[in-house]
Amino acid sequence: MNVNNALIGKHLIYTYDSGWRYELYVKNPTTIDYRIHSGPVGGRWVKDQAVHTTRLDSGTHTLSWTEPTGTSVALVVDLEQRQVHGAIFFPRWVWDDPAKTVCFQNDHFDRMTALRDTGPAYPVEVVDETARISFVEQRDADDDSVIDRAPDELPDGYADRTS
Repeated sequence: MNVNNALIGKHLIYTYDSGWRYELYVKNPTTIDYRIHSGPVGGRWVKDQAVHTTRLDSGTHTLSWTEPTGTSVALVVDLEQRQVHGAIFFPRWVWDDPAKTVCFQNDHFDRMTALRDTGPAYPVEVVDETARISFVEQRDADDDSVIDRAPDELPDGYADRTS
């Protein structure tokens, strides 16, 4: 793992070309929290997701993880150009009925893994697109207050902030 400490504590809000809006907080080199504000799984949020992080150069990093749902995600985060390239690999059951995953995953881990195991897992739906980072701030590492509630519990306009 080749991690640049500049990534640790980054809190981002970004919107894909499709209009799907995500929020990501890099808690430490091996853990992220995130919220999904819009798109097929809008309303979903997760704390303490294990992640693999690598620094590609001074401003560019990769983050990749697999969720208990069986969804895998690979991001390239370019802080200098303020863009994200994401490839999300949705198992068929998630793509066919994404509402099943819209929850605070941490409270429904057993349900998510049971749904994953029931499937179907294949064919996988790949969503591969670019996003624009509209908000970035530096927070302390391991700050549980950054992402601490569901998207629908946030103040109006929260995800529309820019920096």
